[in-house]
Amino acid sequence: MAIIPIFITIRRIWLRSRRILKVSKIDERVLVLGASSGIGRSIAHLYAERGARVCVVGRREDKVEEVAEECRIRGTLSSGYGPTRVLGISGDFADVDDMVRLRTMLETEWDGVDTVIVAAGVSALQPLMALAGVEANANGTKFTPPKATKEGIQKAVDITALATRVNYVGPLVSAITFIPLLTATSASPSILLISSLAALIPAPTRTLYASTKAASLVLYQALSIEHPAINFTFFAPYTVEGDFRASAVDAGPVREADPNKSGLKREDVALRCIEAVDTYEKTVFMPSWNRIGHLLYWIWPSLVEWRARKKYNFGA
Repeated sequence: MAIIPIFITIRRIWLRSRRILKVSKIDERVLVLGASSGIGRSIAHLYAERGARVCVVGRREDKVEEVAEECRIRGTLSSGYGPTRVLGISGDFADVDDMVRLRTMLETEWDGVDTVIVAAGVSALQPLMALAGVEANANGTKFTPPKATKEGIQKAVDITALATRVNYVGPLVSAITFIPLLTATSASPSILLISSLAALIPAPTRTLYASTKAASLVLYQALSIEHPAINFTFFAPYTVEGDFRASAVDAGPVREADPNKSGLKREDVALRCIEAVDTYEKTVFMPSWNRIGHLLYWIWPSLVEWRARKKYNFGA
């Protein structure tokens, strides 16, 4: 047992050196989808600081240019490779036209890409029944009103479509668009999908968020089998600090305490993401002990479900 940490460390160093031999840090071409905020923004910063070519992509043009300029400054200060090695492109990663346009630009400017980071996503905060305007009592046995209206059901369907478009269709369009380009142009093609612990351990009030993130996770897990030449990494973090909940497609209330202040630091998550890509890690939990929670869910589900209710202050 004592030598296991030493073995893991040596293995990571060896794997990191393997990728650097194939794609050096200053030659790496990194595409960050969802780079205008959150974890994606921090990842773009760190790649720029180490001298990589970075393409930041987001839906809002002003935010994209802001992050691109931040990357140029950071790249110049740390490595001297900033201004000419950063691209800022506005686009929706669930829009086929936008992604084909982006692919053409990467082929023209960089002759391809080495690393694709899929970091975009939206949250959803309400229980599923609440989306349809139905509230349950404390133990979930009675509802007010007693049943959902036609309009309420349609509203739930419409909100689900919004969450699905970003959390599932976007990753799907990205995969179809860039997997052939990665395979053809990189000596060490890699894809990082930023998922969520909620995709692996269900949580109350996260019905839509968890299910749509789980769908994209399984999609990419299956793609990793279909395309073994690409190094896929699946990242499942615990709650991350920041304003991610502001993207909620259901505009629901947040039940857990201090949602914007508690949680993992975005910079720490970004650093761990890059390390995982560098060392060819497959599935990464952060914190790592959440892997035990995932296993425990299958061994003792009632305990994990009780803890989830406590965390989200959920009584029904």
